[in-house]
Amino acid sequence: MRKKKTLTKIRLVFIILSIGVMAFGQDKKWTLQECVDYALEHNISVKQVQNTLLLNKQDIKASQGNFLPSIGLGIRQSLSLGQSELFPGNFVDRTFHSTSAGLNVSQTVFNGFRNTNVYKQSLLNLETNQLELERIEDDITLNVVNAYLNVLFNKENLETTQAQFEFSKKQLVQVKALVDAGVQPKANIYDAEATLSRDAQQVTIADNNLNLALLNLSQLLQLPFDGFNVEVMDVGTPSETLLYSDASPVLEYALANRVEIKVAERNIENAQLNTEISKSGYYPNVSLGYGFNTGANFSNLTSSNSFFQQINDNKGHSLSLNVNIPVFSGYRNKTAVAKSKIQEENSKLNLEQAKINLESNIQRAYTDAHAAFKAYQAAIKTLESQEFAFFNAKERFDLGSMTAFDLEQSRVQLINAQSSLINAKYDFVFKTKVLDFYIGKTITLN
Repeated sequence: MRKKKTLTKIRLVFIILSIGVMAFGQDKKWTLQECVDYALEHNISVKQVQNTLLLNKQDIKASQGNFLPSIGLGIRQSLSLGQSELFPGNFVDRTFHSTSAGLNVSQTVFNGFRNTNVYKQSLLNLETNQLELERIEDDITLNVVNAYLNVLFNKENLETTQAQFEFSKKQLVQVKALVDAGVQPKANIYDAEATLSRDAQQVTIADNNLNLALLNLSQLLQLPFDGFNVEVMDVGTPSETLLYSDASPVLEYALANRVEIKVAERNIENAQLNTEISKSGYYPNVSLGYGFNTGANFSNLTSSNSFFQQINDNKGHSLSLNVNIPVFSGYRNKTAVAKSKIQEENSKLNLEQAKINLESNIQRAYTDAHAAFKAYQAAIKTLESQEFAFFNAKERFDLGSMTAFDLEQSRVQLINAQSSLINAKYDFVFKTKVLDFYIGKTITLN
């Protein structure tokens, strides 16, 4: 009985601790840097490329081994039992033991520089995949920043809709008071209640959009959605100082430093090495060989020296020089070289295409950023005008010189202006971060 009570207490403590841990995890709010770091550490594509780098390192070891001699050791033991004819018609039982051993060493002296080029290629593959890892990490960082900004946008939009809902609640109370005082008709109460219902619906929609934005970010980080939340970061009031006055410095830096350009350049070098490896088929293959052999035999019909004496007596050495000169390979060497040269041309074209794509993306990002700033400025002016218009409409409504319908139209325009400003602000911030990304700056929201 006492044992059962002890087990029950242990389970209770465990449950309490588990609940505490879960609550701690739910209370945690992720910062942008934490999101980026976590995504880079746990992303499957990153892990796959990291495994590819491990394979590349093994390829380097294997290519280094091509310069070393090949060594083989062989030992053979045989036993023969049965009748054996010593003389015509004379058979005896014979047991025969045979032991042989050999050591063979082979070293490639020359194979058209194939081993050298294969080693260079293995180093180049490692460097290329390291650059590819950087490219993937850059893309992940930009995607996380975009998803994080989308969460902040929806949080701010939710606050705006909630504020409008609270305003509508107060407006309903005020309308009821005016109706009770005989200043406004009773129909205005129904209009105010309808407005309140619409605002409640907008709050629900905004809350759902926020949850979808959080879900998208949590899935991007491969984290459980339940309890996931982010730290609210104030992006402030973005200004024109975030803009680049000219796209040329961004483009010059990107062409010299962007990973996609470096990868395309390494692919050209790789294709050139493939051509040199293919050309090695035209050259003779020269190798040296050394062999050591010995053995011992025993039979019940003859007396022989001891095992170790025979091993010593029968030992022998051999040296060989092998030269293989290709004369005709059924066009294999010729077609291999031709295909490698075509691949070289394709890799050069890929580099040109990468430069064109990069320039196009930067010019588009530059144009988008300036257009976003103009839209942001226009949204500020629109909101200022709508706030002034709604203030006047509210005063006229309170005095009874404006209908509830006209007041609602003015309020809807104000809500739209507020939403447009929030959207324009975050759109402008992200567009400037894209340019920061291309010029190699660390992406932050501060």
